[in-house]
Order: sequence, then C-alpha cells, then structure tokens
Amino acid sequence: MAEGIEGQAVEAEGGDHREISVAEFFEKNKHLLGFENAQKSIITVVKEAVDNSLDACEEEEILPEIQVLIDDIGDEKCRVEIRDNAMGLDRETIPKVFGKLLYGSKFHKLQQSRGQQGIGISASAMYAQLTTGEPVTVWSKQKGEPCHKFIVRIDTENNEPEILEDEVVDPEGDEFPAKKDYYFDHGTTIEMDIEAKYTKGHHSVRNYLKHTAIMNPYARIVLREPSGNKIEYPRVSKELPEKPKEIKPHPHGVELGVLMRMIENTDSRTVSSFLQNEFTRVGKTSAENICEEADIDTGRRPNTMSKDEIETLLNAAQEVDLQSPPTDCLSPIGEDLVEKGLQKELNPDHIFSVTRKPTVYKGNPFQVEVGLAYGGDIEEEGSFDELRYANKVPLLYKKSACVTTKAIENVSWNRYNISQTGNRPQGPLYVLVHIASVWVPFTSEGKEAIANYDPIRKEMKLALQEVGRKLGKELIAG
Repeated sequence: MAEGIEGQAVEAEGGDHREISVAEFFEKNKHLLGFENAQKSIITVVKEAVDNSLDACEEEEILPEIQVLIDDIGDEKCRVEIRDNAMGLDRETIPKVFGKLLYGSKFHKLQQSRGQQGIGISASAMYAQLTTGEPVTVWSKQKGEPCHKFIVRIDTENNEPEILEDEVVDPEGDEFPAKKDYYFDHGTTIEMDIEAKYTKGHHSVRNYLKHTAIMNPYARIVLREPSGNKIEYPRVSKELPEKPKEIKPHPHGVELGVLMRMIENTDSRTVSSFLQNEFTRVGKTSAENICEEADIDTGRRPNTMSKDEIETLLNAAQEVDLQSPPTDCLSPIGEDLVEKGLQKELNPDHIFSVTRKPTVYKGNPFQVEVGLAYGGDIEEEGSFDELRYANKVPLLYKKSACVTTKAIENVSWNRYNISQTGNRPQGPLYVLVHIASVWVPFTSEGKEAIANYDPIRKEMKLALQEVGRKLGKELIAG
C-alpha cells in the first residue's frame, strides 16, 4: 500500500485521483469569480484592473490617473487596455501578479483594501487565455527605472506563470501601445484579449466607472469605448483619504484553526508573550487574565498545548473584557468627499451624508458611510436607485442578496417625506451605502454582495435614518 494520504487515495480509487491546482479549479468554475457571460465578464476584467490601480496609487499617496481603452476585435471579442500612474512593479513581481492565482500582498493583512484574495487580476488573465487563447501583456515602469514588458500565460496545472516574453522596452517607442497621449513616467499597463460583449445601461463598464468615480472623486478616469467615444470622469478633489494602517488580529475575531496555526508558527516562548506579540489590544495584564480564565500557566511554551487547551485559551480570550481593536486600519472617504462625488456625477438639488463612527464585528473593525442625493438631474433619470460599495468598490450585481438592500428596505422612508412603495423608497433619489472594513463578509468569491449580518445591517440602518432625517427636514422647508 502506498504511504501517505495522497498515495492511499490514488491506489484505492484505481489511480484516477490527482491533486488539482486552484487555477484549474477556477478555470472550470470561472462563474464563481464573475465571468458568467460575455457582458458581465468585461465589467469584471475592468473592475479587477481598476481596483488594483486605485489601491496601488493610494498606497503611494498618488492622485490616480487611470485610462480604460476598449477595442472591438470582432467575433464578440474585445481588447482591453488599462493604464495607471502608480509606482509600477519590479521585474520579479510582474509575472506572479498576472500569472499565478492567490498571489498577492493583501490577503494576510488586517488593513482596508479593495482586493483581498489575490485572485482578481490573475483570474482575468486566465479568462483571457481560456476564451481567446491569448496571453496577457504587461508593461510596468518604476520611476527612474527601465520599462519592463512581459507576455505571460498561466500554467493552470501548476498555478505558475509561464513567461513567453521578458524584455526592456522604450515606453515612448514603437514597442509600447501607440496611445502617446496616455504616457506616464511610472505605472503599469495591461492588455488582454477577452470574449466580451460591450453594452450600455446599468450593467455596463460605463456605469461601473461612473459609480467608481462617485466613491473615488480624487481619481481622474478616462474611458475610450469601442466606438471611439471618450468619456472623462474628472477629478474634483486633490484630497486623498487617510492611508489605512495594518493591525494585528483581535482575540475576539480569531477562529480555532487560525489560532492553532498561529501557535504552530510563533517564535514566542511563553503563552503570555504569544498573546501580547500576536494580538492587538492584549497587554501583560490582559494576557494574565486570559491565562487565568483558561487555567493555563502564563510561562508555558505555546507549542506544548493540546488542541483542547488551545480551544480553552480561545474561549477565555473571547470572554475576557478587552479594548476594541484600533480603527486606523480603516480608510473611509468622509462626508465631504461623498458629497463631492455625488454632486459631480449626479448634480442633485439636495445632498446629505454621514460617516458613522467605527464599530466591530467578530473582532473586525468596520465603518459605514451613507449619502443621499435627491432631485436635480436625477429627476430626468427617473426613480430611486441604490449605490452599493464595499471598500470603495461598486457592487452592481446580486442586489437582493446584499445586506445593503435589506438595510434600505428596513427604513420607513415616508417618515422623511420620501414616497414609498412597499418597503422601498421612490422618487428622484439615489442612496449611497459604503462599508469600509479590514475584511468584508462577501457572500461569494465574486465579491458582488455583502452577507446579511445583524451588526452591519444595524449600522447601515442607523446611518440611513440619520441622513433621512436631514433630507426630510429640507424637503419640508423647501
């Protein structure tokens, strides 16, 4: 009999079983990542690239300049090129970012960011090679450094990048995409051919970028559509949100398996020092209280604890009264920028916003922002619409499954002189709801809706009621 779990499985099942890579899994289940059809897939590709660009710019405190260029290349296929002015990537990193799923810098950080999983942009590259057979081309330049060009495909069996071309090019020369009016001294450009259907309307690239511009009014975004039509979403503020800081996990938010892994990997020599070194808001006294509650010696070596003892320690840590985690890991855009974004894109008669104080769910800090825009140019567009955001990213799909929608439906809008049909407001009204968090509880890998957790829904409802009262008073006065 073959030794080990893998050998036993293969021999017992006649040799038909083998390990599959994460890239192979998502290649066959691309719908889980937002690649369900040609219309939705182009939005997903643009979204993942723009998210990366905005995060990269904010990380270096650069006012974002982003270009989205889309060409129709026939047979329901589009060439998508996205360019930014961020700091660029070093040569060693480029092929891994675009050619390896679950490779990223954000997954293990407790810090607000748009991307969390290290899947998005590499999944877009995988979708390109799956639907058109073409690899992704990347140009990236750091300030004062040469421009690197890579052509990369994903080896899906091994989830590793396959480098087809690696060279240094002149960013102003013939090797670079011939759109010289978009040249930046530093940044990244990606180009991929994908199966896509470019449309207009609510579920479209144009609408996604409009929603992005509302929540990121400090960015300048240019879209060139396949027809050649150019749309600019101008920057209306040079004020960037405060940069979020990374924090350690909080004992009230950790799960047993994670705690076991932390103990296995720690360099701390005692349980007390482990608790103080690996968690936020745990000092010497708190560590002693946790150990006393768990009946575990503070000086014991962490790796000598059994699973049952670790579980007892976890339960004790969650029972002991601790300070809430710090909230400087969050980066809300603030009431002023919410209102500037809504004014720029919607031009309403009335705007109100609120940024709630941060709160905590299962040890993870989160913060809710809400904006209401009423009347003005919205009169011409028709009735109510909601703008859902998670970490500044628009959520266009699965509205009915999202906690944001449920929070809106829990508000009695007629109290605020806003007409209501059933449990939804009516009239020339846009409702913006944004959750900023170190870990957004999405309902699926596609990151399209937020799970319906009571503390989150409660915070959203309170924020909606607060701005609803402000709008209601103005409507009465007006």
